Amino acid sequence: MTVLLATFAGMPEGEPGCEALNRALTARGIDFDWAVWDDPSVDWAAASLVAIRATWDYAVRADEFLAWTRSLDQSRLLNGADVFQWNHDKAYLTDLEPLPTVPTRLAASHAGFARAITEFGTCVIKPRVSAGGAGLIIVTDPLDSRLGQTLRSHPTYPPVGGPWIAQPLVESVRTRGEVSVFVLAGRVISQVDKLPVGDEVRVHEEFGGATRPVPIDPSIATVALTANEWLTQRFGRELDYVRVDLLHYDDVWVVSELELIEPGLYLDVLPANAGPFADLIAARLCSS
Repeated sequence: MTVLLATFAGMPEGEPGCEALNRALTARGIDFDWAVWDDPSVDWAAASLVAIRATWDYAVRADEFLAWTRSLDQSRLLNGADVFQWNHDKAYLTDLEPLPTVPTRLAASHAGFARAITEFGTCVIKPRVSAGGAGLIIVTDPLDSRLGQTLRSHPTYPPVGGPWIAQPLVESVRTRGEVSVFVLAGRVISQVDKLPVGDEVRVHEEFGGATRPVPIDPSIATVALTANEWLTQRFGRELDYVRVDLLHYDDVWVVSELELIEPGLYLDVLPANAGPFADLIAARLCSS
């Protein structure tokens, strides 16, 4: 039975550190290949299982990507196209009650930005469909000229008009950073801490951020498992994989994002994530 690990043309061989996952799958006797999701020569229907791994261009090609995921046999696709449809737009962050979350407001105009700035003071504004911190700005003044530039120029959303989300700036991101917890088949397997550099609030490596594995914090794991249970109820089934990103806000850990499409496993800094992910794939193959 062949497993296809979906990636994108920028990383045809797989995500950073993929050698660890390759070894783990091979050790379990699993036949697999990395395949570029929009490569017309790939026979996705012949795969026993498809795992979305590093399709990191999906945010700028969302309609095309989502149509492709819907075209796949859903019984053979980890997590599923319905999950991807819901999760690709950050508007889902307004739909998470009663989970503890960073307050989120939708904004599709300058008036929407102004209301959020009035409510929160310093605001983080980012496109609803985006990845890797692209398009993020921090503003405190409704007359900030960058708001007009955002309205005119964001490439994900021509024509002009958005949409975006607005959130309060969580200052602790600069000191405590962001935490990511990996939940596979309902079980917390690992945790990483991610810190930005300097005055940056984005923890991504391309902005100088650093990621390090840390022991699982039971209190943080509890929030992640609560989010996983919420998702199980939301979709009527337990998801195969969930990465819960959290920030420390108002003295508690809250959900900042739920990564359900193609969350990096951080295999380059946490190769131990490869074994549990390979176990997940092996279990799905046995049950299919």
